Amino acid sequence: MKSQLPDSVVTRLSTCGVVAVLVVDDSAKAVPLAQALLDGGIDTMELTLRTPKALDALSLIASRVPEMLAGIGTILQPRQVQQVHDAGAAFGVSPGINPRVVEAARNIGLPFAPGVATPSDLELALELGCRDVKFFPAEPLGGLRYLKSMSAPYAHRAVRFVPLGGMKLENVADYLTSPLVLAVGGSWLAPRDLIQAGDWLAIRNRAAAAREAVDQLRQ
Repeated sequence: MKSQLPDSVVTRLSTCGVVAVLVVDDSAKAVPLAQALLDGGIDTMELTLRTPKALDALSLIASRVPEMLAGIGTILQPRQVQQVHDAGAAFGVSPGINPRVVEAARNIGLPFAPGVATPSDLELALELGCRDVKFFPAEPLGGLRYLKSMSAPYAHRAVRFVPLGGMKLENVADYLTSPLVLAVGGSWLAPRDLIQAGDWLAIRNRAAAAREAVDQLRQ
């Protein structure tokens, strides 16, 4: 398996359209969080490696909520790749592109999407065999207009992007209308404070609103 995302993962991301990006401080909240997102119609998530409980949360979701496609983000060091793989991640993501991390993911067979922000980043990703990549931070960089301009010289390489950074319900449709965009990722679906409060109804409702927006766009 190469480090780029395999077709099975790409299909799941594209079908869902929205990836919930999550910061989990308490692994006991992992399963009800995943279930709330599923109840709202969102079945892809990226747990960020920003807390000590992220890997435990992933393991619980992978074992108890198999319907959820659960990956890990904020992979910054090669040693983390093995930890993420062992915890049962369906894929890995990084905010930038570190060749050593990409190589480690390739060697261990972890589907991986590095982050890109510039043409140089994108060329390096392509050189490393990664065609499906994260675009971060999307809105601060200039949003879809910047993405179209930055990626234009590589259109013949069929690169696909998952924008993160500044995503919200109000701009999801703008991004998903572009053939460049595989899916969008965002933390607005389940903000850290709602997770900490265990407000599963609010998270379900946010997921349902995102699901409705994607479905309406595709009709």
